[in-house]
Amino acid sequence: MTSKKHLFIHATKHPSLWKGLVGILLFFLSFSPVGAQKIGLVLGGGGAKGGAEVGVLKVLEEAGIRPDFIVGTSIGSIVGGLYAAGYTASELEEMFSQQEWLSLLTDRRADLSGEPFKVLKGVTYIFGFPVIDKNNTAFGVLGGGRVEQVIDSMLSAKGCVEFDCLPIPFRCVAASMKNAEEVVLSRGTLPKAIRASMAIPGIFKPVEIDGEKLVDGGMMNNLPVDVCREMGADIIIAVDLQQEKPQNRKSQEGNFITSLADIVGLGPIANWVLTRPDITKYNENRQHCDIYINPPLPDYDASSFGNESMLRMIQVGEQSARNQLPNLQKLPVNAQQ
Repeated sequence: MTSKKHLFIHATKHPSLWKGLVGILLFFLSFSPVGAQKIGLVLGGGGAKGGAEVGVLKVLEEAGIRPDFIVGTSIGSIVGGLYAAGYTASELEEMFSQQEWLSLLTDRRADLSGEPFKVLKGVTYIFGFPVIDKNNTAFGVLGGGRVEQVIDSMLSAKGCVEFDCLPIPFRCVAASMKNAEEVVLSRGTLPKAIRASMAIPGIFKPVEIDGEKLVDGGMMNNLPVDVCREMGADIIIAVDLQQEKPQNRKSQEGNFITSLADIVGLGPIANWVLTRPDITKYNENRQHCDIYINPPLPDYDASSFGNESMLRMIQVGEQSARNQLPNLQKLPVNAQQ
C-alpha cells in the first residue's frame, strides 16, 4: 500500500497527478460548510400589518431560501416563532386570514357578547370584552391570555414549545418596564416570550419573565437587524412594516424633566420619551441589512385585523418580495438550500 509520504513524492514528480489531487481537494471543499454564508430573517413589528410578512415568506419559499436564523419583534415574533417551529407560509396564510383576531387579542368571551355588563370572578365584561380584572392590577387593559394559549397550542402541534427545540434558531425582542432597556429572549417557554414581545404598553398587561416585567419590544428595537447579526447571520433579509420613517431627535430641555422623573422613580421611562432610543436604533438597523423589504401599506394600521384586510396585506407583502427577486436570486446557493 502506498503511504501518504510516497503519494506526495509521486505527486511532486508527476505534475498531472498533482493537478488531479488539487482538483479532488477543491471538489470536496466546494461541499464543505466551512465559510458557508448564513442567512438571517428579521421580521419587524406593526400589529395587523404582520400579514405582509406572511406574504414575504411565501416568496422566500418559492425561491428556495430557508433562513438559518430568525428574529422578530411584536407581531414579527408571532410570525417568526411559528415559522421557526416548522409552519409553512401557506399554513400561516390560512391562519392569519381566517383567525378571529378581535376576539383573540382582546380575550373576548363570545358567550357574553350579548351582555352589556357582566362581572364574573372579579372580571368586569362589557359585551364580552374584559375591561377590569381585579385579579390582575398590572398596568394595561388586556391580559393577552387567549393569544398565548393559541400560540401554545400551535407550537405544541409541532412538538416544540421551547426555544431549544426549534428547527431554526429564533430570538424575539421585548423591553423592560423597570429600566426601559431592550431584552432579547432566547430561552425558556416560547409562547410566553412571544406574548411579552407583543405586550403593547397600556393596552396589554406586561409579562413577567425571570422576575422582570416585559412589554412590547417595539419600544426599543422594532427592526432587530443587530440581534440577527449577533446570532451569526452574514446576509440579512429585513421586513420592515414601518410606513413613515421617523427622524432621530434629542431633547434640549430634558435634564429638568428627567431629574424630576428620577425622584418619583420614572427616570428611565421619561428618558425614553425624551430621547426615543428606538428611533436611533431603527434608523441604524435599516441601513445595515442586505435585502430590505418595506411593503407599502398606507391604508392599513396596526389594528386592521379584518379577514379581507389581512388577505390584501398578505398580497402586498408577496408583491414587495417579488420586487426583490433579482436580489434574492443572487444569494449564495448554500443560503438557498
